[in-house]
Amino acid sequence: MNFKIDKSDILYKGVVFNLRVDEITYTNSGNKGLRQVAEHPGGAVVFPVTDDKKIVLVKQYRYAVDEWLLEGAAGKLEPGEDPAHCAERELKEETGYTASKIEKLGEVFSSPGFCDEKLYLYVATGLTKGEHAREEGEEGMEVFEYTMSELDELIRNDVITDAKTIAGFNLLKIKFSGLFE
Repeated sequence: MNFKIDKSDILYKGVVFNLRVDEITYTNSGNKGLRQVAEHPGGAVVFPVTDDKKIVLVKQYRYAVDEWLLEGAAGKLEPGEDPAHCAERELKEETGYTASKIEKLGEVFSSPGFCDEKLYLYVATGLTKGEHAREEGEEGMEVFEYTMSELDELIRNDVITDAKTIAGFNLLKIKFSGLFE
């Protein structure tokens, strides 16, 4: 690192994230700078794959962008929570499915230019259909199943624009291609 932190303040403590502002000094030049960071506890995203090789996504309203988005089932980590447990919880809550096997796909930072949120991505197989357990604010959420080629087309045509879903889908293709043979 070519800087030192002179001062760090939490300007806002929220339910979903905190806003931190750091005053820094670059060690080589002595120039000052400000860094604004959205502190987030992280989350888990799960990509369920059915026995007939379809990937389950949810369509839900996202307040921040005022749009309905197609995405992997996802949720925020509780303090100290194992991301795999969070993925299991969100799978049941948002899709109604439970899985006999949940495996890690990888990890991604959602937007590291200003946010420290790390997302843990999982694939779920051996699915059993059940009833969802959605939270308040998840009304109207719908569940859809797509083949790999359908998802490629939805991404190509900007129907799926959620970054975590695009990253997770690509990791699924790279690391678990055997599921789709």
